[in-house]
Amino acid sequence: MKVSLLQMKTALTPEENIVKIREMLQQAKAEGADMAVLPEMCCCPYENSAFVQFAMLWNSPFLTEMAEMAKEFGLYIVAGSVPLASDGKIYNASFVYNDKGECIAKHRKTHLFDINVPGGQYFMESDTFTAGKDVTTFNTPWGKMGLIICYDIRFPELSRLLSLEGVQAIIVPAAFNMTTGPAHWELSFRMRALDNQVFMVGCAPARDMESSYTAWGHSMVTDPWGAVVAQLDETEGILTVELDMTRVDAVRQQLPLLKHRRTDMYDVPYEATIGRTQRNLAGGPLAHYYNKE
Repeated sequence: MKVSLLQMKTALTPEENIVKIREMLQQAKAEGADMAVLPEMCCCPYENSAFVQFAMLWNSPFLTEMAEMAKEFGLYIVAGSVPLASDGKIYNASFVYNDKGECIAKHRKTHLFDINVPGGQYFMESDTFTAGKDVTTFNTPWGKMGLIICYDIRFPELSRLLSLEGVQAIIVPAAFNMTTGPAHWELSFRMRALDNQVFMVGCAPARDMESSYTAWGHSMVTDPWGAVVAQLDETEGILTVELDMTRVDAVRQQLPLLKHRRTDMYDVPYEATIGRTQRNLAGGPLAHYYNKE
């Protein structure tokens, strides 16, 4: 499977961005891509005011055009993310289209990015967005994939749930910034790949020093051994990588981490532990995931 990460410099409007996306999809197709992945907020600037201004329905012109291009180019497209208007709320949402232009998955960002680092980054997604509750997977001819958005990667529980659902790769539209990017971007992708023995595919916007939110860039792929397969720098470009899905089973046989999980130990009531999570996983809403063999 060949996947192309479209590290684009985000323009001010969905109309401008869809033109850029078309150009990059044409290039990705020429490079032999089977799937193309776009960055978080590929339709507008990463600003709360823009999220409100450009909030769109699932059948908006921007997303409809994305579906049509998936069919036109014969590509699976993970359409980054957009501010999705639904039920009087706004979600940070990603849509996946197959090569026939059909929407096969939707993920609403589960963990909202609220950060306040003195002398560094300040941003509050919760000022605008509502958190989703999705554990999102989708099937492809190359295997089962998981989908999360940016800040979701910092919560190992969500990636583990996807791993237990049988995914071979986790796709991550993202937009780490100049504070978190240098410190945690590569580390996060290598950790989640290693923990769950999957490919991690992260697509970020190109860096724009004139924007109010400056992205780190460095779109990358890590493999089930936790190694970096390939990575861009901060400039606009396309990273096309071939993923050998047999690598997942090979690594899991060599180092069977998932089989070695001690669910008998993890699923004890909180009252019987010291310093552990206050949720009793044995009886909590995620118990059926954690108890899987």
